[in-house]
Amino acid sequence: MSALAPTVQAWFTEHLLTQRQASPRTVAAYRDTLRMLLAFAQARTGKAPSQLDVADVDATLIGAFLTHLEQDRHNSARTRNARLAAIRSLYRYAALRHPEHAQLIQRVLAIPGKRHDRSDVSFLQPEELDALLAAPDRSTRTGRRDHALLVFAAQTGLRVSELTGLCCGDIQLGSGPHVRCTGKGRKDRATPLTAHTVKVLREWMKERAASSADPLFVTSRGGPLSTDAVQWLVAEYAITAAKQCPLIAAKTVSPHALRHTCAMNLLHSGVDVAVIALWLGHESTQTTSAIYLHADMSLKEQALARTTPPNTRPGRYRPRDALLAFLEGL
Repeated sequence: MSALAPTVQAWFTEHLLTQRQASPRTVAAYRDTLRMLLAFAQARTGKAPSQLDVADVDATLIGAFLTHLEQDRHNSARTRNARLAAIRSLYRYAALRHPEHAQLIQRVLAIPGKRHDRSDVSFLQPEELDALLAAPDRSTRTGRRDHALLVFAAQTGLRVSELTGLCCGDIQLGSGPHVRCTGKGRKDRATPLTAHTVKVLREWMKERAASSADPLFVTSRGGPLSTDAVQWLVAEYAITAAKQCPLIAAKTVSPHALRHTCAMNLLHSGVDVAVIALWLGHESTQTTSAIYLHADMSLKEQALARTTPPNTRPGRYRPRDALLAFLEGL
């Protein structure tokens, strides 16, 4: 076994799991990156992954791997940068164990992230949201489950991973109704529930008839819904909703769009950005401001209405000289 293999193993077991206590999702994302990188390196060098050395996986090979992700696997620049972040984490750890490869490691760490366009967030207007919530067929158990999920997601703004990880015991429908969840960065937070959401959830949990440790939203076999399943059903109901509200067809409707919709509803209701950041579980208010204040055209129009127009009159350029007038008319 080469020097790279034990370094990768120690990076996962000692650094990520023990020292940093990385979440299972982070470990899985880093694992997938390393699997793809090692397979690419094996195809390039002809060496088995366990026989690769640190010098075999240098900045040139990693640069080619990143190009492969974009050109062959059609990954976005955002995904490419996420893969690069995992590789950088490994090589920062390797720098402590293999100082003899310091120059090679520094060249890898110097690989820059790729800049990419930042588009405005996609969120639903009230009439579009109403059409989406009306799309499930509530005469069926699956339709009632999906209706409860959509109402709950649009009101709380939980991430799709937080939705699928909820248990029935995380929902409190008595005095001060709220939901508790552990979100990104292992941050616990509580989100209040509206009277309408409480009514929908109470009906669903009564039909669900499960213990507090059981998942809240389940498949027909009783297992928890996966994130892919939630993304699929939201997209399918968006297609159904577009028949009643054609405007929704022009938007990308996903579970994260429901999260954005929740944030925009709070913003339009006059809720402070700091409260919205706590509601969504953001690390800082700068993230919330950059995303939602930038996307809200109505707030920009209100700000524009408060300004005073300049005290000038419009006009056009007219040359004073006849020859210049001739040339301008050509």
